This record gives sequence, structure tokens and C-alpha cells, in this order.
Amino acid sequence: MGGCLIGCIQTLAVLQWVLTFMAMGLSCLTLLIYLLFTRFWWLTCLYAAWYYYDMATARRGGRKVDSVKSWKLWRYFSDYFPISLIKTVDLDPSKNYLFGFHPHGVLSTGAFCNFGTEATDFSLKFPGLTSHLLVLRCMFLQPIYREYFMCTGSCEVGRESIDHLLTHGTGKAVVIVVGGAREAFEARPGAFTLILRCRVGFIKTAMKYGAHLVPVVSFGENELFDQVRWSWLFPLQEYILRKLTCAPAFFVGRFPLSILPKRHPINTIVGAPIEVTKNTDPTKEELEALQTKYIDAVVDLFEKNKEKYGNKDLKLTIV
Repeated sequence: MGGCLIGCIQTLAVLQWVLTFMAMGLSCLTLLIYLLFTRFWWLTCLYAAWYYYDMATARRGGRKVDSVKSWKLWRYFSDYFPISLIKTVDLDPSKNYLFGFHPHGVLSTGAFCNFGTEATDFSLKFPGLTSHLLVLRCMFLQPIYREYFMCTGSCEVGRESIDHLLTHGTGKAVVIVVGGAREAFEARPGAFTLILRCRVGFIKTAMKYGAHLVPVVSFGENELFDQVRWSWLFPLQEYILRKLTCAPAFFVGRFPLSILPKRHPINTIVGAPIEVTKNTDPTKEELEALQTKYIDAVVDLFEKNKEKYGNKDLKLTIV
């Protein structure tokens, strides 16, 4: 297959992902409403009944479909940038892990590709582990899109979801984009800002279940888009973030007014696990000590790998 054709397929693979992320839910909702006024009204009613019945699935382990995670499409998606998953140590599949992914980036492209698909061979690099990428609840409120997204093994981020995953067997790699939607506002080329010092919930959860903490640093995540930053826009984004817990970022990619991300390598480094002893009622001092240990591990992973996989002049900022 010619290089030009492969490049076109890679571009289409990425474009479909961005478009489904941004528009599939709304498009499907519009279609379902339209069908109500046609002779196919029963399809909408049938799906509405299923939607109600299945609403909790995203909080109870999701509905992973291995064949979807292994689509050839995701290989083309990965090769567009390209995206690489780098393992530093083996992980024992008899244990459970909380992966802290940093940074969020605009669309968490590296998190999805590495832990929501098999494009970078997660299962081969970490045999016996099953990855579950946790994302905002709003992603699973969108009709039909939620079914598609759950096929990747992704689940709703939240206490109920994490509790379910960490209490149903071992070999779970629960991936949390720790900085969340607020960190997405900080995503811009040449910057590596993490919202981390105020994030204690995932530390407490790891202690509750004795799940080992694994720092994950993804170089190149912030280089894919330029964000539109108008002075009047930021207060509106902050307001929406407070009310809906999602960040409506406005961005441009590879071309002017384009939603297609730039072709820039993403190198995701999975660090060594921090062993966590089960403690269902930790003191404030114990939480702070483990958080400090985790932050130090993130800093160490960043500094050791920034020259090889990122930029030797890149500065890490933790707030």
C-alpha cells in the first residue's frame, strides 16, 4: 500500500475519532427524536427502555468488547502521530493497580489509544492485566455513543465505578486522568502543567483497596492542539466546568480552523508501581505521605525521560 494512501487512511482514522467524540452523541439524539415522528417511532421507544435499563453499566465494569479494542482502525489511528507505550517494569497480574495518567491534554488522545485500544499492545506488554480508562459521566449519557465507547473497556469515573472494578478480581489496571477537565485548560504546546497537589481522592481510594499506584507520564499530549484563549471566554469555561464538571475547550489543530490534531509523537511512559498497604481509615498524615511519594515518582519519571521522549528544555509545573 502506497505511503500517500496509508497517510490518508491514518488521517481518516483520527478524524472519525475526533468527530465521534464531538458529535456522535448529539447526532444520535437528534436521530432518535426524529424517528419519534415517523413510522419507526418504536425504535426510539425500544432504545429508551434499553438506555434506562442499562444506565448503571458504565459504573459497574462497563462492557468491554475485545474485537473492538483490536480493530485495525486503531493501528492507523496510532500510527498517525505516532503513539508509543513504553514499559519500564513488569507488573504482577495478581494485583490491582491505579494508573495516574498525566497530563490530560485537550482530548486525552494518548490515554484513549494506549488504554482504550490495543493499538500499542497493552495486553502484550502487560500480560494478565485488563485496562479500564475512566472518563467523565457525561460521555455515557450520550445515546448510542455510550454503547460504542463502552466497547473500549472505558467506564465512568467515580467512587462506585472504581469500587466495582477493584472488588471484582485482580489484574485490573484502572486508569485515571488525574488532572481532570480543569487540567485540559492548561494544555498547550511547550507546557507541562499538572493539577495534582489538590487531588487526594485517588490516593485515598488506592489505600482503601491496597491498589498499587502507577505513575504514567505522556510526552507530546499537549502538543496536538492550540487552544483559543480569549479573555472573555475563560470565565464562561470556568462557569460551565463548575456546573457540568466538563471543560468546553476551544481548539485548533493541524490546519487553521481544523479539529484534526497535529502529527506529533506521543510517548507514554508507564512507571514503576508504588506499593500501597490496604488502609480503610488513613490519617491525614498517611494520605499526605503517600501523595508526596506519588508526586515525587511523577517528577522522577518526567525528569528521567523528558530528554529522550520529550524535550530536554521542557519544564514540569505541578499545582
